[in-house]
Amino acid sequence: MNLFKRIVSKLTNQPEEEEKPSLEKLGDSLKNADLDYKFAQLFTHSGGFFNYCADEAEALKTLNQIIKIEGISNVFCWDKDLQNFLNVVKTPYSEELYSGNDASFITCEYLIAYDGRIMLSHNNILHYHSSRLPSKIIVMANVSQIVNNLNDAMGKIKRNGNIKNLTSISGAQSKLDTSSNSNTKLFLLLLED
Repeated sequence: MNLFKRIVSKLTNQPEEEEKPSLEKLGDSLKNADLDYKFAQLFTHSGGFFNYCADEAEALKTLNQIIKIEGISNVFCWDKDLQNFLNVVKTPYSEELYSGNDASFITCEYLIAYDGRIMLSHNNILHYHSSRLPSKIIVMANVSQIVNNLNDAMGKIKRNGNIKNLTSISGAQSKLDTSSNSNTKLFLLLLED
């Protein structure tokens, strides 16, 4: 809280507002926590919607709820496995991104516990720039995709080879790349392996 607000709150006998801890402070306070817990805390702190799913049936139920609550009617989804989920919940999708898509349903490369970001590549969003994705993004990932930090993710990517066009997204503040739609809603369905 800035000095002026503190003085005013003292003069008017109003309780001081507690500031939301910064991402760095929260990360430091969670440095000894389990990676999955740390990731979940930092992901939600940055504005993401975290959904733990014990199995695919629970993921399907959660996906259906998100689609209904958010009023999603047409999804960009090129991944065949994810398309099966959309077929079950009877949601139209397109394999190519176009302006009529009001959401995207994608996978990711890694979940970065250090700062709660989600790493994407061309494997997840094809040749599209992440800033072109619709304002509602639903990501399906497994617990085994959580890594401690960006160095760990990059090391795994080097070992796997041929992954290009890396970017990352997080909660309300999206992207490492360019400015994006500030109304972005990022949902994560995290499945147990």
